[in-house]
Amino acid sequence: MSTTPPSQLQTLLQAHAPQPLQNWIDHTHIQCGAEIQNENPPDPESHTKSDKFLPVTSPHDGRVVSYVPLSGEGDVRRAVESAGRAWEGWSNRTVKDRVQILMNFHQLVIKHADELADLIVLEHGKNRAEALAEIAKGNETVEYAISLPQLIQGKILEVSRGVHCHDVRKPLGVVASVVPFNFPFMVPMWTLPIAIATGNTMVLKPSEKVPLTMSRVMELLRDAGLPKGVVNLVHGTAEAVNHLIDHPDVKAVTFVGTTRIAEIVSKRCRNLNKRVIALGGAKNHLVSSPDCNIEMAAADIVNSFSGCSGQRCMAASVLLTIGSQHDLLDLIVRKASQLTPGSAPGHVGPVIDSNSQEKILRYINEAEQHGAKVLLDGRGWAKERKEGWWVGPTVLVHTDKGDQALRDEIFGPVLSVLECGTKEEAVKIENGNEYGNAGGLFLIALWFDCDMLHGLILGALRCLVACIYTQNGGVAEWFTKRFSAGMIGVNIGVPVPR
Repeated sequence: MSTTPPSQLQTLLQAHAPQPLQNWIDHTHIQCGAEIQNENPPDPESHTKSDKFLPVTSPHDGRVVSYVPLSGEGDVRRAVESAGRAWEGWSNRTVKDRVQILMNFHQLVIKHADELADLIVLEHGKNRAEALAEIAKGNETVEYAISLPQLIQGKILEVSRGVHCHDVRKPLGVVASVVPFNFPFMVPMWTLPIAIATGNTMVLKPSEKVPLTMSRVMELLRDAGLPKGVVNLVHGTAEAVNHLIDHPDVKAVTFVGTTRIAEIVSKRCRNLNKRVIALGGAKNHLVSSPDCNIEMAAADIVNSFSGCSGQRCMAASVLLTIGSQHDLLDLIVRKASQLTPGSAPGHVGPVIDSNSQEKILRYINEAEQHGAKVLLDGRGWAKERKEGWWVGPTVLVHTDKGDQALRDEIFGPVLSVLECGTKEEAVKIENGNEYGNAGGLFLIALWFDCDMLHGLILGALRCLVACIYTQNGGVAEWFTKRFSAGMIGVNIGVPVPR
């Protein structure tokens, strides 16, 4: 009797014995010294009962793959002090010298891309092709940081006889970066390589849901030649974040996450007069003109709303059709219905955890109860796959502009469709969305300094994307001039640099 060989994911899950993680300080794995709050730590033989842990589960089947410690004030203080000690020596090195280490790191990321992709698939759930693409995308930012010797040169100007003005960029000191679960490698690379290339030192707090990837990256940074203390990592949840923000030696904070938490982080930093950029959520709109290329548009829309299981701030979640476009919707449903669950390239992975799954299903249920028509129902995946947290691609057609699914960030593979009578109506809906446009965003200053891109923001910065599908250049120009989104695409649903 023949048996089916185990998949790559099954082999990975079986081979990965759950082990408690530790913080990374001074190139050393350091046991978390949090207060006694858990009388049954996961590994009592090697960890004292002063440790408090959360289980890290694989979204594919819910099994525990690791345990993440919850850092307290002492743990954060130790990491910040280490970064402070490293700062003087690191900042006194030339930027050319500093980026040599990033060159080594860049090559190590390429060398270990398969290993990092395994960790991302294991702890996050996205398929392997998406994991490898994320690593390549994050490494592009490392390449940008390597080019900083040419980008951050100062200026000298003789403004009057014998009077010269010097424009000099200097590092701030210790900075903190708090990153989300949906891109375990790429989002940390938005800040880490730029911050350290420009002479700062950093304390990174990865998401407690996906701590494995960046724990391994810390070792690669060490192997690349980064000195001790230049980058430290502390695990944990809100308590660790609050201690990082409140520490007087932390000069700037970056955050990526939900809008609600971004606003909390921004206000806490603002109350301390501390530099901060806090990036929140999004509700992105696609607009299909009657003249659009249906085949191209349908394929791109499906990829946009279902890729990475819809767990990306750039994902399309609302399609506004100008007039009735049944052929386009039929093709979207047909293409999306052919997607299958799994971890191989082209598959749709699970969502991150049970809370996320329940939230997505709740939005679908409520939309249906309020009169939305379910053209494609992904709720069956949750019923059929008892292990893990699955939701299949879902397409909803709304008649009520007030439906919450049209307004809120669902963060799942759900596309809400609304028919608009005119192009003016479509633009009004897009521009009227609260994400990125509403009161509550008051951008006071945004500038480059030698530490990283950072801003002083009163309120959280929210992402918003808009896209127009059309074959007419005049239509494309009309929309791009009127969209108020920060990123605009023409015939591309995820308008970010490739």
